[in-house]
Amino acid sequence: MNNKYLYYLILTLLFAYGCSNTKYLPEGEMLYVGGEVKVIDTVMKRKDRKAMEKELEGLLRPKPNRAILGLKPKLYIYNIAGEPKKEKGFRHWLRTKVGEPPVLFSQVDLDYNADVLQNYSENKGYFKTRTAADSTSSNKRAKAKYTVTTGQRYTIREVLFPGDSTATELDSTVASIKRRSRLKKGQPYDLAVIKEERERIDQRLKNKGYYYFNPDYILVQVDSTVGNHQVDLIVKVKDETPQKARKVYSIDDIYVYPNYSLATAKDTLITAQDSVIKYKDFVITDPQHTFRPIIFDRTLFFHRGDKYSRRDHNLSLNRLVNMGTFKFVKNEFRLSDSLPSALDVYYYLTPLPRKSIRVEILAKTNSANYNGSEINVNWSNRNTFRAAELLNVSVFGGLEVQVSGQNKGYNVYRVGTEVSLTWPRFISPIHIADSSAYIPRTRALVSYEYQNRSKLYSLNSFKANFGYLWKDNPRVEHQLMVTDINFVSPTNVTDIYRAQIEADKNETGALVSPLEKVIEKQLIFGPTYSYTYNNSTQKRKRNTFYYKGSIDLAGTIAGIATGGNTDDPTKLFGVPFSQFIKTEHDFRHYLNITANSQLASRIIVGAGLPYGNSKELPFIRQFFIGGTNSIRAFRARSIGPGTYRREVDNSSFLPDESGDIKLEMNTEYRAKLFSVIHGALFIDAGNIWLWNKNDNKPGAQFSSKFMDEVAVGTGAGLRVDLSFLVLRLDLAWPLRKPYLPEGERWVIDDIDFGSKYWRKENLVFNLAIGYPF
Repeated sequence: MNNKYLYYLILTLLFAYGCSNTKYLPEGEMLYVGGEVKVIDTVMKRKDRKAMEKELEGLLRPKPNRAILGLKPKLYIYNIAGEPKKEKGFRHWLRTKVGEPPVLFSQVDLDYNADVLQNYSENKGYFKTRTAADSTSSNKRAKAKYTVTTGQRYTIREVLFPGDSTATELDSTVASIKRRSRLKKGQPYDLAVIKEERERIDQRLKNKGYYYFNPDYILVQVDSTVGNHQVDLIVKVKDETPQKARKVYSIDDIYVYPNYSLATAKDTLITAQDSVIKYKDFVITDPQHTFRPIIFDRTLFFHRGDKYSRRDHNLSLNRLVNMGTFKFVKNEFRLSDSLPSALDVYYYLTPLPRKSIRVEILAKTNSANYNGSEINVNWSNRNTFRAAELLNVSVFGGLEVQVSGQNKGYNVYRVGTEVSLTWPRFISPIHIADSSAYIPRTRALVSYEYQNRSKLYSLNSFKANFGYLWKDNPRVEHQLMVTDINFVSPTNVTDIYRAQIEADKNETGALVSPLEKVIEKQLIFGPTYSYTYNNSTQKRKRNTFYYKGSIDLAGTIAGIATGGNTDDPTKLFGVPFSQFIKTEHDFRHYLNITANSQLASRIIVGAGLPYGNSKELPFIRQFFIGGTNSIRAFRARSIGPGTYRREVDNSSFLPDESGDIKLEMNTEYRAKLFSVIHGALFIDAGNIWLWNKNDNKPGAQFSSKFMDEVAVGTGAGLRVDLSFLVLRLDLAWPLRKPYLPEGERWVIDDIDFGSKYWRKENLVFNLAIGYPF
């Protein structure tokens, strides 16, 4: 009975809230609550009819006041704020910035909207569309209703291009590029597709030298008299097309001004003759000799005598921009004075400051559930050897802490430096052709980092690599490190850590504790390669994807030369070098359900095969699982390997668990709640395993029963998305614990949010920066 009264109370409050918005309306006015479109078509499928109704409703103007669950909070705020006495102060801010004025029915033009729906339908091929408009009102609320009777949609019977035997060269060229036409026989008539076809023809013609052509010179005539609800489309060049647009143009002189400035444009362009350098096909005006001429030959696609191409035009501009040396890039074509049907090309380049220093303060969250901050000081020289080489020197320091959990107090302090030199080209003993819009890069890097894990140990890490980075297009990126060297040396190992090692040995009876692997000297070298595909930036796509695959071949050549033996490892400079093959694949799918909701999924599969000198992957190359960006229902690096679970005293630190094989799966539903607040529901699953059997870690070896050993967790979260910063708060709890005995691993029946003990043992709060994937 109480629930019944509560139900009536909620309905009464909602009704009162709704009425409160209409009482503020001017006399004789009604609140516009939206428009509704009904499509009448006996042939169209119901799904297509509903989709068309949704499209048509999106064309109606004006839009009604925004609503959340049927309520209009912005309108309510506007009303209760009242009319401010002056154009400043809290009431003015509340009414103008937070609130939203009422959309009145008197602002709605029914006939105009009906005409818009009529035109849209006809442009989609419904040539015999009829529209009608009406409205309904109740309690000072009005709704517009539109009826669209479409009739049968017209389809394309034939697409006719100029014949091959036509008189003009331009007509013949248009006829030759019809193979990939957007206009297809049997497809519905669509004006938008016709416009796309005009753009396609224009683009193809510009790639064939027709610099002055534009889409308006293409005419597509529609013949709807052929009957049977069909049309013929006749594609032709307009008779009034100017003669200049009918010519094919070639490239004559190419002028480059690499120190162009808008502020001193005249002084930049008028220089002494000895400031002009002629290099191959280029005339370069560079009084300060800032750049070596060779970079323009490598970067620009145009050469004297080439036929003009819009593709080469855009590729050249993109490469100049992506070089990272120029602040502004401007391009101009002028008719040549010396040759008919030829163009002179001018490039006006405004360089960035050659040297710069930047200080960054970053908030960080790492995979081990540590939060902290880092300060970076970066010094850059963008033109080190006068060929756009980038020299970067950075010094950094940071602190990472775990504010809760068993590792609280075991903070991580980091300081280090890094020096890198990047060339905007391939540096190789063999010539590597490049025709991409993106500049390929060769990079050499050396770095040093000192890491102190409070109360436990310190590590000195040295890194050096040399390799190549290049992109095929905006979505595909490659990185090949010909050599990638890592050397890690421990120092300052504390008595607490050594005591834990001895306790671990005593408990397992092993001669060597896995904890000793962390503080071993490690030498890793060999080539690495990664491939990345990412189209998730294309927001209009319903389905987008991200994939990154990598392979790491450590110690392969050295192993062949020296041999390798796990019982008596070969050493280099007194340190056993690692030998393994490791590959990892990260696949993500994003399903955009609505403009404000998304289903994001991820699968990570990784495996490392140690051989020769190594029984296991070195610690810094092993896989870890659990934590804020992984399986959020379990503490970072606390799962596995396999069904193994290390028992650790509550007063001690929690060691990182690692493995040679990794499987992880995540699915997360994301939705905007209001303003910058977003919500999420998620489920995570996965585990790590060892490739070889380890007597000190029973249940850790990978086997055919691996799916029975997968950890599963779920939870919900809130995200404050400020675009430039995302603060994430996730609360998670386990559904399956792999370390429990078989038959008892699913713990769904044990969930009890009312139990203080259950909450303490199972609820995991994750605070992080950024989305998990």
